Amino acid sequence: MEHAKSLIQVEHVKKQFGTTLALDDINLSIEKGEVVFIIGPSGSGKSTLLRCLNLLEVPTEGNILVDDANITDKKVDINLHRQKMGMVFQHFNLFPHMTVLNNLTLAPTKLQGVSKEQAEKQALALLDRVGLKDRANAYPNQLSGGQKQRIAIVRSLCMKPDVMLFDEPTSALDPEMVGEVLEVMRELANDNMTMVVVTHEMGFAREVASRVIFMDQGKIVEENTPDKIFNEPQSDRLKLFLSKVL
Repeated sequence: MEHAKSLIQVEHVKKQFGTTLALDDINLSIEKGEVVFIIGPSGSGKSTLLRCLNLLEVPTEGNILVDDANITDKKVDINLHRQKMGMVFQHFNLFPHMTVLNNLTLAPTKLQGVSKEQAEKQALALLDRVGLKDRANAYPNQLSGGQKQRIAIVRSLCMKPDVMLFDEPTSALDPEMVGEVLEVMRELANDNMTMVVVTHEMGFAREVASRVIFMDQGKIVEENTPDKIFNEPQSDRLKLFLSKVL
């Protein structure tokens, strides 16, 4: 069997904020179609690692390769690579003065030269998929938190990314809205979208992830299948963490 080519390769990445070492020699490879969940206590470096993957945070040391291009190289056009990486944050960052449809078509028409008609057609098809086609002409302030987050996911998908990065996408939502966002993510995983997800939703990680990474104090302490991580944790640190969150 031919070994799948890594879509993302993280090599000896360190990130320092002042005297704080947020990431300490991280090595990680993510294959196309993998759904990788990153769990761990607050301050363990999860979000910093995720933000390094599209250079929202620039590593202090080490290399990050995306599709074999070293994005930490100053000569690389990072904006071009960011177009291939959808990013969904805790907060939705939709433009409040624009309708949902205009929020969705802005980047494809401006950055990728897609025609307005084509961009709208694609946006409406994706809205339909997440059950929000009827909200195309609404403004963000007319939407619930769960709707906004589904729109934020669709906005990333409109760029046809190779990988989707999620930074605690449900942590700012009311509990009853979490399910509708997780449902969209579940469908993406079923469609073999490559995903890297930082989350506190342990049940969701157990159900959807192909691999779970446990971080603590800027290091990857353990990585394995969800079954092994949650049912047969190896390190004392992971056992302690799970005893508090499960």
